[in-house]
Amino acid sequence: MSDTIIARCEAKGLRMTGQRRTIAQVLQQSDDHPDVEELYARASDVDAGISIATVYRTVKLFEEAGILERLEFGDGRARYEDAERDHHDHLIDMQSGEVIEFVDPEIEALQEKIAAKLGYRLKGHRLELYGVPLEQD
Repeated sequence: MSDTIIARCEAKGLRMTGQRRTIAQVLQQSDDHPDVEELYARASDVDAGISIATVYRTVKLFEEAGILERLEFGDGRARYEDAERDHHDHLIDMQSGEVIEFVDPEIEALQEKIAAKLGYRLKGHRLELYGVPLEQD
């Protein structure tokens, strides 16, 4: 991914106000999966004039433009990540809510094999695993 979120927004012809740029920068710097409330808190630290309504509208705009991907992990919160990030899967800790990103070549190969066995060429997938930590001795 060579372009920034702002560059991709501009390339799609989105009007980039100062507040949209701030929200885009906060998203670009996020290495987690923030929801709108988390984005609002981070963006308002940069620009106290940003309202939560502006964050909601901007996230919706970015999602509709294919800039952001909406993720729902069963906790009632929509979370977001850059749609152009390298492929990865998610493991969700059901106790803490932590979302762990991972890539496993064996899982990737198995999914391709299953699709081929069923007569398909895999064009994409999303894998979410839900678990609790193993008991530690």
